[in-house]
Amino acid sequence: MEKALRVYGEVLRLVRRLPKDSRPYYAKYARENFVNYRDADAADPSALDELFHRAYNHSIWVLNKYSVEESAAHRLKEICLG
Repeated sequence: MEKALRVYGEVLRLVRRLPKDSRPYYAKYARENFVNYRDADAADPSALDELFHRAYNHSIWVLNKYSVEESAAHRLKEICLG
């Protein structure tokens, strides 16, 4: 649970780097996704790892969409993939 909260917090930090008009949409999208996955099987580490990997990949996609430097997601990469 602690790792999920760290990932969520880092995703929200990245949302702040997006243009102002798109921030509310992506903040809400991130929250909905994390809420939907809170019932994921915590006993299955591979399922959680897959969710964290998906969160990282989607974050990179959004950053690229808005021409935000990928290096901004360095901390997220360390949390999700490290």
